[in-house]
Amino acid sequence: MIRSEETDVLIVGGGPVGLALSLDLTYRGVRHVMIDAGDGVVRHPKVSTVGPRSMEHFRRWGVADRIRAAGWPLDHPLDIAWVTRVGEHEIYRFERGTAADRPVFRHTPEPDQVCPAHLLNPVLADAVGVHPEGPARYRCRLEHFRQDADGVRATISSGGEEHVVSARYLVACDGSSSPVRKALGIEAPARHETQVFRNVLFRAPDLPARLAERGHRTALVYFLMHSPSLRYPLRSLDGRGLYNLVVDGRSGQDTMALIRSAIACDVPVEPVSDGAWHLTHRVADRYRAGRVFLAGDAAHTLPPSGGFGMNTGIGDAADLGWKLAAAVAGWAGDGLLDTYETERRPVAIDSLDAAGENLRRTLDRDLPADLAADTEQGVALRAEMAGRLAKGGARDEFDAPGVHFGFHYRSPIVVADGPVEPAPRWRPGSDPGSRAAHAWVRAGVSTLDLFGRGFTLLCFAGSPVLATFGETFDERGVPYEPVFVDDPEIAKLYGRPFVLVRPDGHVAWRGHDLESGPAGLADVVRGAA
Repeated sequence: MIRSEETDVLIVGGGPVGLALSLDLTYRGVRHVMIDAGDGVVRHPKVSTVGPRSMEHFRRWGVADRIRAAGWPLDHPLDIAWVTRVGEHEIYRFERGTAADRPVFRHTPEPDQVCPAHLLNPVLADAVGVHPEGPARYRCRLEHFRQDADGVRATISSGGEEHVVSARYLVACDGSSSPVRKALGIEAPARHETQVFRNVLFRAPDLPARLAERGHRTALVYFLMHSPSLRYPLRSLDGRGLYNLVVDGRSGQDTMALIRSAIACDVPVEPVSDGAWHLTHRVADRYRAGRVFLAGDAAHTLPPSGGFGMNTGIGDAADLGWKLAAAVAGWAGDGLLDTYETERRPVAIDSLDAAGENLRRTLDRDLPADLAADTEQGVALRAEMAGRLAKGGARDEFDAPGVHFGFHYRSPIVVADGPVEPAPRWRPGSDPGSRAAHAWVRAGVSTLDLFGRGFTLLCFAGSPVLATFGETFDERGVPYEPVFVDDPEIAKLYGRPFVLVRPDGHVAWRGHDLESGPAGLADVVRGAA
């Protein structure tokens, strides 16, 4: 007899996005199971920077400090350097300090953090809990599934045995080749031609010391400007000697030759792996089919330039999690779950375009033959290149607050109070659909810490109908809490006496008073209008 079990949400895929969704559902008290066909060990880490908006989500889920303590050295420079070869000629440097001494960020309590997947995933899995203590189950494969109006019935295999999981919803976080997406018949057409690259992972623990002997400073990322195949990043993954070198996939050089070509210092190196990968630019046509949803790389694959891919997926989890919780709890309107695609798909497209621009800058950059020459002409060429890098947006790949913070959700559950005009630069505030701005309420407590469990009404003034306003949410079972903020600077930042913030920290509505149709507002923001 096949064993069976029931849960509310089945997550397929245990990478950072699946784990993030598991964290959010745990935070909201939603029963769920997360399965992954692998053993949870990351053997070739690629992603290494967790963006500031993702770190804000991790702050809400209680793991931000653990991510910061996962292993990246506090004193390792976070600089980005453009070089002919590592240890040869440095052309331009974007100085960003270290995790210990960089300037305080005004607009977020959680700046970005270097934490490659082989460090990040264990932190998240430990926070989630591995079966039987928690919902995460490794070496479990989804064999097939079917859905009807009441739920999803999935057959899972583990250890040579099969069992059935019946869930109300299924979320596919199963990667760019997503078997779930394919089973649903959802297309993810390529937006640009697929390119092939190689990731060369190697250890060189003596490299920082050898660079210091030659008068060179270390960096987080070195952009090579050596040849058509060596014009991509060489990145420190752990700050302790583990590096990843990206190479044009058409290069026929062997692993050691590539590493030696990238590094000018005579330093011992230990190759770890060398694997080809395909760079695709895809966004799924749909994010939902009935009771099944796509998230992370299953929904979109972005160029790595800028590090937006994983962070876009974590944003998916933060958006979808509270909506699934609302549906499970019974207070979601019929239209709430549809807004996941409405809100997140445009973000993926914009992030893909931004990453594509970053990649295009690297691909289109002319590399003069004598750029590395120890001649007057070489010196002049490097000075000219430095000027072009400074003026040509080279920093934008690593300083992109508009991508991380600046997106606005335009959906039926957001009450706009005027046309949203594209701004030349992101600015924090309380525009409906945007991330509610960070400000320090008191020492160690951000406005962002006030949001999360349900809808939060920030009140910068009193109102005679405040109790009635809250009753409209209570009558519908919608979690709601008014919070009074007596701080004129925060009131000025938010721009309205009343701002209603969703469980994911985005603004649902703002206004000058509470008298106008609170019942209608409560229905709109829960997708029941």
